[in-house]
Amino acid sequence: MDERELLVLGLLMAQSQHGYQINEFIERNLGRVSDMKKATAYSILKRLDQAGYVDVSVEQEGNRPPRQIYSITASGEARFQELLRSILSSVENVTPSGDIGLMFIDHLPSPEALTLLEERLKRTERLLAMFTSVPRHGHGSGVDLSIGHRIALLKCDRDWLTETIGTFKPSADDSRE
Repeated sequence: MDERELLVLGLLMAQSQHGYQINEFIERNLGRVSDMKKATAYSILKRLDQAGYVDVSVEQEGNRPPRQIYSITASGEARFQELLRSILSSVENVTPSGDIGLMFIDHLPSPEALTLLEERLKRTERLLAMFTSVPRHGHGSGVDLSIGHRIALLKCDRDWLTETIGTFKPSADDSRE
């Protein structure tokens, strides 16, 4: 399942766009929910065109260079619906970033491990503050649901880190004696 393909098709469901518009929209409006790079978006657009999910036309305004306009096809709309249903109902067993490091934390002195976990907690709290400051989207519930999910996951990480740091403090204090 490719959420990036779903994202591009979803943007084209709203209106036909040229690649630059799609990339600008993702960067300006969806940067908090997608880290898709421009090269990836263009690669996806090319793949969608080859699969018949989008039509490409060329537009030229005045002396400006010609640009390709992407429009979703009927099969692209069907693909969008298929991906949407599949992704909304799926769950992946993903190893969160940093979990491999946690497996080997015993290889560090307790005070250093504690300091690193406290730094991770600070970074988690900064991310949480950033996401909680995002204004409501106002156009349907989808973007707000995505931001809310990120907030819930970050709160869970924050709470787990706080509890874990509490378990490390006695052993870190013991090693200082």
